[in-house]
Amino acid sequence: MKHIRAYIELLKPRILTMQFISVSLGYLMAGGQTFPGFPTWGIAIIGTALVSGGAAAWNHAIEWRQDALMERTHNRPIPSGLISPLAGVIYGTTLCASGIAILALFVNPLCSFLAMLTALLYVVVYTPLKKLTWLNTFVGAIPGAIPPLGGWAAATGNLSIGAWSLFLILFIWQLPHFFAIAWMYKDDYAKAGFKMLSVEDPTGRRTVFQILVFTVILIIVSLWPVSLGLLHRVYALGALIGGLLFLKTGVTFAKTRSRQEARQVLKGSVYYLPALFLLMAIDAFLFIH
Repeated sequence: MKHIRAYIELLKPRILTMQFISVSLGYLMAGGQTFPGFPTWGIAIIGTALVSGGAAAWNHAIEWRQDALMERTHNRPIPSGLISPLAGVIYGTTLCASGIAILALFVNPLCSFLAMLTALLYVVVYTPLKKLTWLNTFVGAIPGAIPPLGGWAAATGNLSIGAWSLFLILFIWQLPHFFAIAWMYKDDYAKAGFKMLSVEDPTGRRTVFQILVFTVILIIVSLWPVSLGLLHRVYALGALIGGLLFLKTGVTFAKTRSRQEARQVLKGSVYYLPALFLLMAIDAFLFIH
């Protein structure tokens, strides 16, 4: 039972949950019918989850030595000895290959390609880049923002400008989210040798700048789907209010630069995104379906 839980942990279930929501939102916003279109939507979810989980397992296997040095990750399955790095690689490869094949065979080639691209960017580019430059955060936000594109592609077989508006929202959201995390665990990242902005920014000024600037940009880009006619005024009002509340956490962090206030930025981001997605889903059901 312990090993089963360990293999589940390798999948990074919280990220899988976000993948599920993001793919579903992209599918819904593209006009896809969850019922009776459940087979396509459901298969897209399953295939994407397999690829995402496989990439997460690869990440665990690659970074297990660094994870062993950090307080918040030293109990993960591989550094704790429950699973070997080789088993993690085999597990991740099997999941990725299965997911890519399922999406190619039962959804469409574009959806499969986007899932494969997500895994490659995450494992081959982002993961090693964390040891080279703090700009890894921007690179890592790309695979994190691709899932709604996959959902859109599953519904339509193409990517219109509406799909890219969802990509941009999710891309920008990740920046204040992860800069806050990096500030909270800057000592851990330093011990592991990761080149995070917080490690190179002892005063916190650059971190504050990134969080505030990208939260403001997030408020702006969250309204882009409205200008495209994809979403409507009720969503716009909710997005604006939510964005301003999120920005408030960043302003408070700017004053103290404390770990506690960085956690409030993190909490604000965690509340903001599901609320925004819920507004999108309600709007889509009211006006698209």
